Amino acid sequence: MVAKEMSAGLRVLLIMHECNPDWTSVPLVAYQYYRTIRELAEVTVITHGRNREALSRPFPKDRIIYIDESAAIERYFKYVVDPLTVLAGNRVWQLYTALTYPVYAEFNQGVYTRMKDEVAAGKFDIVHAITPMMPRYPVKLSQVCQQHGVPFVLGPINGGLPYPESFRDVASKDLAYFSALRALGRHLIPDYRETYRRADQILAGSSYTMGLVQDLLGVEDERIQLFFENGINQSFVKTMRRRKSPDEQVNLLFVGRLVALKGADMLLNAIAALPQALQQQINLRIVGDGVERSNLEAQSIALNLQSCVEFTGWVEQGEILGQYAWADVFCFPSIKDFGGAVVMEAMAAGLPCVAVNYGGVGEYITPETGFTVDPDSREHVTTQLTAHITTLVQDPDHLSYVAGCPRAGPKLYVGKQSSDVA
Repeated sequence: MVAKEMSAGLRVLLIMHECNPDWTSVPLVAYQYYRTIRELAEVTVITHGRNREALSRPFPKDRIIYIDESAAIERYFKYVVDPLTVLAGNRVWQLYTALTYPVYAEFNQGVYTRMKDEVAAGKFDIVHAITPMMPRYPVKLSQVCQQHGVPFVLGPINGGLPYPESFRDVASKDLAYFSALRALGRHLIPDYRETYRRADQILAGSSYTMGLVQDLLGVEDERIQLFFENGINQSFVKTMRRRKSPDEQVNLLFVGRLVALKGADMLLNAIAALPQALQQQINLRIVGDGVERSNLEAQSIALNLQSCVEFTGWVEQGEILGQYAWADVFCFPSIKDFGGAVVMEAMAAGLPCVAVNYGGVGEYITPETGFTVDPDSREHVTTQLTAHITTLVQDPDHLSYVAGCPRAGPKLYVGKQSSDVA
């Protein structure tokens, strides 16, 4: 109520290339921001035309401006992006991100053309660019903000995280060499550096990204702050989960794309290393789909885990809360996740988490909410997963954690910054 009173009459323009309640990851996070900010201020949203149907259902009376793709971009997407980035029915995300910049560039110009006069006329008190979240996209409208003294906020930005040195084989498997195109972007994309120079406030979703932007773009400390980007729907929040008795089955859950970097193969190996008696006490549910699914299913059979491992395939966002309600432990051995919204969702649902201590995920989990494993090697991660799962299965008290709350700790990623990021 206090926040509502303080912000009464505040006019905010939200630039959201992606904003969609029906999708996962960044579009869903952006939608959660929009849904909350609109309760605190007078909001205008400008977004891509592909979000029209999904946004018009919950907010038919809101001022939402849509930028539709041109016929040229539609053809580019159909005849260039899709054929080159979809393999065996699955998207190659590194290449997709690189090739879809022209789609954003057209949107960026459209936002500038459509909103520059309103911003110049003082119709907004704040202009806030939220998506894309990757820290390599310019916002042309920031020119007008600077010229007319309208505060411009950028972020939360997050990304640019390199693969751990001990997992370079995964980087190759995930076609991470396409990330070299990111470095070119810092020099070739018009208005990229100037966007960061103009921003009055920059929000960084992880310590790594915060340090990266400061080092590469010379952003002063007072203009940037750590701000974890993932918001959680109140429906996820549980204050306490029921304590399991020692003879009850313990349900383990993994949620994510089934690609090499997510580490589901290490989780299967960790389950296989459990004593037979403990294997009989657990169920592992792997929720998601991707290019590695067939390999993971074959691995499960080879390890004789069919009786305790289930693959659900893709689950709609509206059904995901039921997966967390079913689970007792959340396992997420991703070795390169700068955001990790699923970990925050699991923590909000009161699940103790076991995850790799790298990127944003490593900053969310505290000793009160779970275990983290350093990505020293594949063998180390697998062994530690086995050890922590054993603890959580054998000690029911560990399954009674109060729902976790991410907090910014003192951890900063120091050392060599990767040259192929941002």
